[in-house]
Amino acid sequence: MTTAVHPVDERLPAPRLAALGLQHVLVMYAGAVAVPLIVGRALKLSPDQVVQLISADLFCCGLVTLIQSLGFGRFFGIKLPVMMGVTFASVGPMVAMAGAVPGVDGARAIFGAIIGAGIVAMLIAPLVSRMLRFFPPVVTGTIIAVIGISLMRVGIGWAMGGPPNLAQNVDVAKLVTMVDGAKATAAPSRATGKRRSRRPSAASSRKAALL
Repeated sequence: MTTAVHPVDERLPAPRLAALGLQHVLVMYAGAVAVPLIVGRALKLSPDQVVQLISADLFCCGLVTLIQSLGFGRFFGIKLPVMMGVTFASVGPMVAMAGAVPGVDGARAIFGAIIGAGIVAMLIAPLVSRMLRFFPPVVTGTIIAVIGISLMRVGIGWAMGGPPNLAQNVDVAKLVTMVDGAKATAAPSRATGKRRSRRPSAASSRKAALL
């Protein structure tokens, strides 16, 4: 008598595993490259430095994938066939730090903050695991949707051929100047329209005279 294997523990044929693995890698690769491109441009790094940032990003993704899939001791790794990528949730804070301190010094500050956040995350992981019941799929799904919507302006800016910083920052002074110019242009036309509405027509003048 053969025991049924749970779908989670089922081993698929090699061709299907290869196709699904390639699909997983391609999905991960787009996000893993987009994040260092955005952060590198925000830091105003040279093209060579951006390439190094992308290479380091992909190397870390592969390293963490091995740790998660194979496991590293008792406390590290979920031991599931998952591909680890880069989260877009930290793009906003990293771009803000890059705007305050651009260049290599800004990159060092970002890396230091990431290392510190990783240590804090490992320390509070046991507590967070006990709070998972307070984060149903509707909460996590909403957060992921908000992250994607907030990054739409970056993708639209790139699709239109504009530099990434125009999609991430708003030139408030230029925007105010454009609004003031539009108001100044529309003011004479509104004043002319009001004068014309107040001026009586010839037909109304004749009617008033007959009365």
